[in-house]
Amino acid sequence: MMSVIENPLKNIGLQNLDGVCKGDVKDDHSQVLELLGYCPISAETPLIEIDNLTKELGLKKVAFKDERSRMNLGSFKALGAAYVIAKNAYQKIGEKIKEPYLASKALEGKTFVTASAGNHGLSVAAGAKIFGAEAVIYLSLSVPSGFASKLKGYGAKVVIEGEDYEASMSAAEEASRLNGWELLSDVTWDGYEGGIDVMEGYLIMAYEAAKSWKGKIPTHVFLQTGCGGLSAAVSAKLRKIWGQNFKICTVEPTAAPAIKESIIRGRPTHTTGPVSNMGRLDCKAPSHAALKYLAKEADYLMTLDDDYVSKEIKKLTKYSLETSPSGGAGFAGLLYCIKNKLLEVDNESRVLIFISEGPSDD
Repeated sequence: MMSVIENPLKNIGLQNLDGVCKGDVKDDHSQVLELLGYCPISAETPLIEIDNLTKELGLKKVAFKDERSRMNLGSFKALGAAYVIAKNAYQKIGEKIKEPYLASKALEGKTFVTASAGNHGLSVAAGAKIFGAEAVIYLSLSVPSGFASKLKGYGAKVVIEGEDYEASMSAAEEASRLNGWELLSDVTWDGYEGGIDVMEGYLIMAYEAAKSWKGKIPTHVFLQTGCGGLSAAVSAKLRKIWGQNFKICTVEPTAAPAIKESIIRGRPTHTTGPVSNMGRLDCKAPSHAALKYLAKEADYLMTLDDDYVSKEIKKLTKYSLETSPSGGAGFAGLLYCIKNKLLEVDNESRVLIFISEGPSDD
């Protein structure tokens, strides 16, 4: 059922770290800003305020960080893998990365492999193409067939394997071991910390949002949450800039409350449930590094039903902010609080929302 609870581990965090990956979420965006500058399609995305929508919602202020145009890939995830691949290129050729021709050859002979349920695969494919590497993307049978065509358009090799994301990730891990390819996942688990660098890339959108925000800082930030990468990275950057003087609420599908349940139980927890139409948030297990951060820093944990989110995000269409259920779940979380008079959201509230992707079939 839909609900929102106070984080029972706020300011405490996970106490038992046995079987949890050792790395931590970063909060310094400076290297990301520099290296993404060498990606020819990298550009800042807008922070949008719509007065009529603010009035309609009865808020003091609401602003939307619009990631739908990020690097022409349609999602915030463009920031993650592309940054990691750019960092690989920089480590190999150093300052020569500033020369486009040399940059385009920097990683020839190297192959990145991952599993994807959506936009992370596009970021891997696009980043590999820019710096001369190969990309192999494993998709499960549940991923829409049109997505494979998008990946192939960036020169990636696509392999269909497994009934769900977890199965395709297992196949990608095995391929990495057998072929000597670099596994580039956007999540972390015991024994794998590569997703921390991917999350580091996501810091940029939070930095840009804070830089563009005018007036008093937000009172509330609602963050759509799957494995936790977006939520943890954005929270880490905003906490560094704005401190503790605002509330963070994660928003997950009721079908996949991996972060919420893991925090309640005090350890990484695999959840079960039906497939969610919030496809990019349909994560049954948390990213360990993200979980560690959110367990300590998130203020509230929310779960919403698929039908509710699909209905509520239609309000954004009127204001040219069309998005998917995954991309608009944070906004749906805000509306849930307004309608139910929760979390002290009222006419003095200043709210930051992230539109993390464009409209798509989840």
